[in-house]
Amino acid sequence: MGAGTLANERVIPAVERRRRRGVDAPLMLTVIALLVFGLIMLYSASFDFSFKEYGSATYMFNRQLRWLGLGGLIAFALSLFDYHHWRRMVLPAMLATIGLLVTVLVVNEIRLGASRTLINGSYQPSELAKLMAVIYLAVWLYAKRQFLHDVTIGLIPLGVILGIIGGLIYLQPDLSAAATVLILGGLLFFLAGADLKQIAFLLFLAVVIGWVVVQFSATGQDRVDKFLAGLQDPTNASYHVQRSFEAIIKGGIFGVGLGQADTKLTGLPFAPTDSIFAVVAEELGLFGAVILMSLYGVLVWRGLVIARRAPDMLGTLLASGVTFWIGIEALINMCVMVGLMPFAGNALPFISAGGSNLVSTLAAIGIILNISRQSSEQILLEENEWRSFGAVVDLRRWNGRRRVSRSRRSQRAQR
Repeated sequence: MGAGTLANERVIPAVERRRRRGVDAPLMLTVIALLVFGLIMLYSASFDFSFKEYGSATYMFNRQLRWLGLGGLIAFALSLFDYHHWRRMVLPAMLATIGLLVTVLVVNEIRLGASRTLINGSYQPSELAKLMAVIYLAVWLYAKRQFLHDVTIGLIPLGVILGIIGGLIYLQPDLSAAATVLILGGLLFFLAGADLKQIAFLLFLAVVIGWVVVQFSATGQDRVDKFLAGLQDPTNASYHVQRSFEAIIKGGIFGVGLGQADTKLTGLPFAPTDSIFAVVAEELGLFGAVILMSLYGVLVWRGLVIARRAPDMLGTLLASGVTFWIGIEALINMCVMVGLMPFAGNALPFISAGGSNLVSTLAAIGIILNISRQSSEQILLEENEWRSFGAVVDLRRWNGRRRVSRSRRSQRAQR
């Protein structure tokens, strides 16, 4: 048996072991830490609201656990699902998502002044639409990567895709979700290697669309006006942001203690969902808020590392796209709570109550883990090839040597 064969036999079990375990450990630990952090803070932020609305202090917490179980199963399945299969599955999946967005508008289930949900408010298709937009755009840009310099193949079709998805979300209306989709589309277009002139035009178009939305949307105009007023004088900010400021100031450096916040009991709007970062800042202080932001930073870092190491451009676009999505959602939510952005309804990933966002985010993590797994396999296979090559070279060098018996070597030494 040759040395190359022996090298192969030694490396193949290692490949199989990594095939089973080839996930990014820092990313996994970070996600677990965020989930645990989120469950603790959700219980603290929701027990009073949950008791008043549902008659049980643990109702929202228990519901989040069920969504976590479902999301965990989906993440596990997608971590084993070869991301290359999305190339043939993404179109029907995207059409189904568009169908759900249209159904939302047709059913017109009004909650809090908007039509965004189905099944009595338990499911919000726009969260799935954000994830599917990233997957669809990644696959489409990968397929058209050599022709993106052509406006008729790159920029115009991209605008149509983003217009359909973002437009359906905007009609609900959900301005922040529509804006998130447009931002992600622009980032992926840039990462795919689009011409800088097209990107500049896309930015200009985004500014124009944003101005039009603000001018002709009562909701958009009101949010921008209150944001600008709050920048000049915090006491003129929206009621929501003012109560968030109050919670953050009370929290100070180390917080008032877990479960001890009172702002959530005295009028902080949507404490378990949109405003949960304010609850974190009040109960755990600046210290806890920095820990949470650091966890998001590690998640984005590991996601981009996996994107850089991906076996191909499709993996790079998928991993970077879903990583940026999670990071942007977290950034927008936290910036709104500290008055650095106009009000937006983006959830805080892994922390805010809500099954639609949690399941979609965990599905995104599953996709990243699959890309990480395949990257690990490819690295090991390349190492296998080099080890086999090295073993063959060593063997040939040994075979080519002039062998001398031990007795003759001794005689030479004596001379």
